[in-house]
Amino acid sequence: MLVGVNLEATPTLPPSSLSECYTVNGEDYRGRQNLTSLQGGKPCLFWNETFEHPYNTVKYPNGEGGLGAHNFCRNPDGDVRPWCYIADQEDGIYWKFCEIPSCQMPGILGCFKDNGHPPPLAESYQTSQTLTIQNCISFCRNQRYKLAGMESGYACFCGNDLDYHLHLPSLECSHVCFGDQQQPCGGDGHVIVFDTKVGACGGNYTSQSAVIYSPDFPDKYAAGRVCYWTIQVPGASFILFNFTFFSIMDQADMVELLDGYTNQVVARFDGRNPPREIVNITVDFVILYFYSDRTNQAQGFSLIYQGGNGTLGSVL
Repeated sequence: MLVGVNLEATPTLPPSSLSECYTVNGEDYRGRQNLTSLQGGKPCLFWNETFEHPYNTVKYPNGEGGLGAHNFCRNPDGDVRPWCYIADQEDGIYWKFCEIPSCQMPGILGCFKDNGHPPPLAESYQTSQTLTIQNCISFCRNQRYKLAGMESGYACFCGNDLDYHLHLPSLECSHVCFGDQQQPCGGDGHVIVFDTKVGACGGNYTSQSAVIYSPDFPDKYAAGRVCYWTIQVPGASFILFNFTFFSIMDQADMVELLDGYTNQVVARFDGRNPPREIVNITVDFVILYFYSDRTNQAQGFSLIYQGGNGTLGSVL
């Protein structure tokens, strides 16, 4: 079968496969919500009119953090989720987090109430004063559990079935992780639940479409990582790869896409050569390879793949 890679075309993956956020704290959100909540939320102030506050377009004139002459929710300081300034101060608070339904990283299953009888995930647990999302996910994944939940910033729960509990707005799970102040780790009596595939070093995928994250995501990838993911979509004539987030430290760390039948490298990316377009590979079996050396680490990547048949337009 002919193997091809198209770096010039810039197709758009189907909207149904896309979230508006691929980082855990929504730092990459570039949507257009300008209310703190779609239901009864407060209107956001324009970033080019908030000169009395730390984040505005005078201090950040080049679009840093997604700021500009607009009033859309953003996360320029790397907080646990997007936010905006508001006109009506409450107890001296002049900003609020934004509840954005479309800004949920794939792999987050939601925020749930912990009634305690039993907790949403009851099979295994630990507490840690240095808890991060990936610490908890790895703890659960190493015990072969499918789900990992964090509560109150320091508690980690594992399980395979999410017992029915009240599903809550994501803002209720905004307590920072004790080990990383930019990550949400649930709340008091509230558990944020993740699929333990997030941040795995390797895996096998056969679905038509999925999201894959670099090892240890959303933490920085560790040194000395060598990871392989197989993506085989039966009956597909091509597979599209869209890197929605890419932060690799240097040229020594790399991401490669290989033909699964011949192991031929058809695309290679690193810190100096990031992906700039959607990659179209005309084969139904691709290997994703990641390597990090033993010096510097970075945030890593997230990508969406989608298999298709016939013409490219059939999946657009």
